[in-house]
Amino acid sequence: MEKSKVYFTDMRTSHASLLKKLDRLLTAAGMDQIDFEGKFTAIKVHFGEPGNVAYLRPNFARVVVDAVRRRGGKPFLTDCNTLYVGRRKDALEHLEAAQENGFSPLTTNCQIIIADGLKGTDDVAVPLTGTTYVKEAKIGRAIMDADVFVSLSHFKGHEATGFGGAVKNIGMGCGSRAGKMEQHNAGKPTVDESLCRNCHACARSCGQDAIRFENDHAVIDQDKCVGCGRCIGACNFNAIENNTGCAERELCMKMAEYALAVVQNRPHFHVAIIMDVSPICDCYGANDVPIIPNLGMLASFDPVALDQACADLCNAAAPLTNSYLAESHEKCDCHDHFTAMHPNTHWEDTLAHGEAIGVGTRAYELITV
Repeated sequence: MEKSKVYFTDMRTSHASLLKKLDRLLTAAGMDQIDFEGKFTAIKVHFGEPGNVAYLRPNFARVVVDAVRRRGGKPFLTDCNTLYVGRRKDALEHLEAAQENGFSPLTTNCQIIIADGLKGTDDVAVPLTGTTYVKEAKIGRAIMDADVFVSLSHFKGHEATGFGGAVKNIGMGCGSRAGKMEQHNAGKPTVDESLCRNCHACARSCGQDAIRFENDHAVIDQDKCVGCGRCIGACNFNAIENNTGCAERELCMKMAEYALAVVQNRPHFHVAIIMDVSPICDCYGANDVPIIPNLGMLASFDPVALDQACADLCNAAAPLTNSYLAESHEKCDCHDHFTAMHPNTHWEDTLAHGEAIGVGTRAYELITV
């Protein structure tokens, strides 16, 4: 397979700001090859969980938005609701969290749309062929309604997938709550009786008639339940939870299959920024000190090649002292930084499977801008 081109610029700013360098990177990487004229363009970002300050600043999103606008596109920033309980579990709180972290039409020059709706139930079933686990991915509707897809990813460590980069931002990030449930879960949701208010909202959302009520609380019939997770989104009291996670390798490969559902059959373009590389995801309301120095910004039409290039650059960097990575390497003799921090993760499976099913290729040519 032919190598994919990945374009790179470092974080030095002696002659131009980082934002100007990012704009030049987008052009050098071939963004003009996409016909944006009059096209709705979904720009997938992570708005950051409030309290965490490692997420990408909205300034970077503004550069991508303006680049799309200059090319005639109609951009919007987007993400899907989370499966876990936090400040981004429904569209109202999600938008508030985004605004609290500085994302607004004023700062980004575009609107923000939570792609899977108020409670994470507004999705599109996207059929897949040639995949192992997922035959019909559940993707946020606004993302699938877009004509062009762009991802802007903060590259960082991740406790379940080794690192979070383009494929995770696309695959996991674009899944609705039901989609996230399918990727994370090998079982069915359960009810915390102490939190249930007997409101019956979960039962009304269930398409399998799998929820009944006993002693003033919901009970999920595990034989009827298909594990779609819609009841989790319907519950306003956090009484329904996913507590049966699937194996890490399976999670990684499902994530790649979901990424395929998002990018297939339409123009797509991907940007990753390696700065403030924290050991765990931006979904946490706190972040530890960076594990390596700020390295640079990358862009490509190939999300698999982009992730591979980012991982290689990170692994070639020396760990920062007094970081979780430095402590991890003292405890083990691991072959890479991400495995050192999270020994049970399998990030290479994500990229290998993504390559096998046609999301992209791990072979790349790094071109410095």
